[in-house]
Amino acid sequence: MSRFRFVTPHHTGKWYATLEMAQRFASRIGAGFFDARSGRFVAYPETTLECSKA
Repeated sequence: MSRFRFVTPHHTGKWYATLEMAQRFASRIGAGFFDARSGRFVAYPETTLECSKA
């Protein structure tokens, strides 16, 4: 099972079980935003995605 989180230069996000959940809550740490109209995630500059196998 994989886990996903976003990391910015100043914040580290919580681990989520799915990429979609990580994208949905990325705005809480300023990593990007989920555009509901197009269904796409837009990451801000200097944001990275970390993946981990649990």
